[in-house]
Amino acid sequence: MRSISGKQLCKIVEKKGWTLNRITGSHHIYENSENTQILSIPVHRNRDLKVGMLRALMKVAELSEDDLL
Repeated sequence: MRSISGKQLCKIVEKKGWTLNRITGSHHIYENSENTQILSIPVHRNRDLKVGMLRALMKVAELSEDDLL
């Protein structure tokens, strides 16, 4: 699995129907009307997310590796 930055992940989840609720510090908080969970994506400049963090966020957002391409 290749890693992507938090900024790129924000663009992907917005295309999948998540809406930006608020920005707290360097974390972008997203919510989805279909899903009761929230998604907190760390956006630290243009640094890549670590693989474990990326997988956990993808699981909550119900994304696959194909969605990251």
